[in-house]
Amino acid sequence: MKTFLAILISILLTNTQIFSQKSSIEGSILDKSNSPLVGVNVILKGTVRGVETNANGAYTIKGLKSGSYVVTASLMGFKTEEIKVELSENQNKVVNFKLQETSFTMNEVHVVAARGIRGNEHLAEIEGFSINAGKKNELIKIENLNANLAMNNSRQIFSKTPGITIWENDGSGVQLGVASRGLSPNRSWEFNNRMNGYDITPDPMGYPEAYYTPPMEVVSEIQLVRGASSLQYGSQFGGLMNFILRKPDISTRFTIESQNTTGSNGLFSTFNYVGGTEGRISYTAYYQKRLGQGWRENSAFNTDHAHAEVSFAVNNKLKIGLESTYMTTEIQQAGGLTDVLFKADARQSKRVRNWFSTPWFIANLNIDYILSPNVKLNWKTFSTVAQRKSIGNISAINTEEVKGSIRQLDIDAYQTLGSEIRLLADYELGSLKNTVATGLRYFNGKIDRNQLGKGTSGSDADFSLVTDYTRKLDFENTNLAAFVENIFRPHKRVLVTAGLRSEYINSSMQGQLTGTSFINNPIKRNRQFFIFGLGADYHPTPLSEVYTNISQAYRPVLISDLTPPATTDSIDANLSDASGFNFDLGYRGKIANYLNFDFDVFYLSYNNRIGTISQEKPNATKYQFRTNLGNSVSKGTEIYLEFDPVTAFLKKSKFGYISMFTSLAFIDAKYVDFKTTSIANGKIVEGNLATKNVENAPRTINRFGLKYSKRDFSLTWQLSAVGQAFADASNTISPNSTATSGIIPAYKVQDIAFSFRFKKNYNIKGGINNLSDARYFTRRAGGYPGPGLMPADGRTFFISAGFKY
Repeated sequence: MKTFLAILISILLTNTQIFSQKSSIEGSILDKSNSPLVGVNVILKGTVRGVETNANGAYTIKGLKSGSYVVTASLMGFKTEEIKVELSENQNKVVNFKLQETSFTMNEVHVVAARGIRGNEHLAEIEGFSINAGKKNELIKIENLNANLAMNNSRQIFSKTPGITIWENDGSGVQLGVASRGLSPNRSWEFNNRMNGYDITPDPMGYPEAYYTPPMEVVSEIQLVRGASSLQYGSQFGGLMNFILRKPDISTRFTIESQNTTGSNGLFSTFNYVGGTEGRISYTAYYQKRLGQGWRENSAFNTDHAHAEVSFAVNNKLKIGLESTYMTTEIQQAGGLTDVLFKADARQSKRVRNWFSTPWFIANLNIDYILSPNVKLNWKTFSTVAQRKSIGNISAINTEEVKGSIRQLDIDAYQTLGSEIRLLADYELGSLKNTVATGLRYFNGKIDRNQLGKGTSGSDADFSLVTDYTRKLDFENTNLAAFVENIFRPHKRVLVTAGLRSEYINSSMQGQLTGTSFINNPIKRNRQFFIFGLGADYHPTPLSEVYTNISQAYRPVLISDLTPPATTDSIDANLSDASGFNFDLGYRGKIANYLNFDFDVFYLSYNNRIGTISQEKPNATKYQFRTNLGNSVSKGTEIYLEFDPVTAFLKKSKFGYISMFTSLAFIDAKYVDFKTTSIANGKIVEGNLATKNVENAPRTINRFGLKYSKRDFSLTWQLSAVGQAFADASNTISPNSTATSGIIPAYKVQDIAFSFRFKKNYNIKGGINNLSDARYFTRRAGGYPGPGLMPADGRTFFISAGFKY
């Protein structure tokens, strides 16, 4: 990292002659009615140079050398235009465009300009340096949502994304707990979590829990690619979830924005942003402060997020960018409840001294290089330095907390260093153009885990250590990977994808398990394997496509799998990664500009799942043995529909437009073979979970909504109806006394939100979450932040005001 920083500083200091280059290209871009088009991408073909048109449809590209250029103007819903330009030294050339509306082509994002519809989109077949063709994917545009973004309200953010399970137990908005297709939502750990294309979790291969989520007020879009993303990202079974932050404003030298929110339970949030482009330098920075008391007793949050990014076009072929992100949090956890306590008062809390904190720092160096008009290269080098700190009482919730008792203290420290280099190339095979994406990855993650320490006896967020930890473990994971994926285009309506990924993972663990038990020799595990995938796209009409893929997937052995809960327990020396595959078959597209749709069926095979069974030694001593126990299968269908009846029947309306959306998912997630044991009368009794439902997997996840929009005003109502689920794999119906097992009942919850922009630069937003004040829960926690039943928030409101210049 130091070497890269030195190179960057050297470039910035020594290449001052760049700024003496006075040549430039400027112009305006209009539609067929001569109205200015805002946000048009204007790039110099085959270079890293590009800008966007401003509110007047104007653009300027400065600091150019003399020579020949091809200026390309593109905007979703319009035909891309190109103009050749000869530029002399110190010349200012005016190049104007007039774009015509059109449908998409196979290489464009599937979007048609619509009046009332502002729904989910799909990723382009080639997005940046990634191939998405043939894959089930969604592109969530945050600007299209009416939602409580200050609180990262995931129920609203994923409202149009079928099959997303959400754990709604974090009222602070810091952590996102989502999953798909019957997988566990625990801190989104079944997804490969990234931001701007690089890792943000402690260790994707050993500890993939996402403790950091960027503020949605600075996120421009969320890219979701289901299991088939494993070829390019080494995904978990859930696939890729990539948060794309707003890029520096390339349409102006300076932009300033502020959004300030208040609401229920003392909510206050301020989000402030600056950005712009001057010549070859683009920059952006934001700061968000969010605090509140929380909906439940003994809950509060105080968070700070900051981010800065700068990019420099060294020349027309090379661009270097550096970004850094910092988060600090202090969250009071209300703890769990028993079922009896929940029915009496869901807002109450029996834990008054539980606190949680996750200071997080991420840095990334990004290099883009254009080798030729058909070949481009990207290199990311990223690092995370972070902690997870918790203090409190994590005994069973039916155990009364003693005031002034010593609290348990656990602190993890994370250090990661990763680097990914990706190459994308277009080439011709016969008369058709094909595309190949390939890359290499290095990742090293170190975790210093200190648990079961004795903290202070107070009630505040004091993470001081009073008595030393009785568990001290050091983990290290090194991952080397290579991949290649190719798009073959045998026909203008058909494409086929094929890919291969090679993985090498080296894991080690050493340290102290208890006060008297030590790992004398480091436990090491090395694995090397390959995964394969195939996909296809067929376009029966210009506005629709049939897509399918089958791709192998895996879930590496996690740190928690290698840590025995007691010294008498044993871990299988041949414990292996979970493996399986994802299959998708779907049909998506549009009818004119008034109907969006996406129907698909899926099949997810999850093999070699890890669990614990009882065993007996020759001396009749019983012990717990952790090993690969069996398989599960998730299958079902996902449906997304959005319809604008006003546009469909009236074409235009001076009274505004209405869009109605439906997001439906039916998920059948069951164990097909999974060994279990129990002890009865001193004997080990064997069993099997075959035909049991997978825990935390509702069979139905249905969301419905209605959006009214007129000019600069819009109002959205939505209903979420989620079916019941089981909290444990044994499918226990009646809750136990500690509320860690039992049914998670079905629930319905409504949200309403609006936005209004006036005088061009100002806005007011607001809404009510959980409109009917429903009492429900989505999780029974066995440990922190419980244990016990974790209530979701009841009715809350928010109101927000902001400006942008």
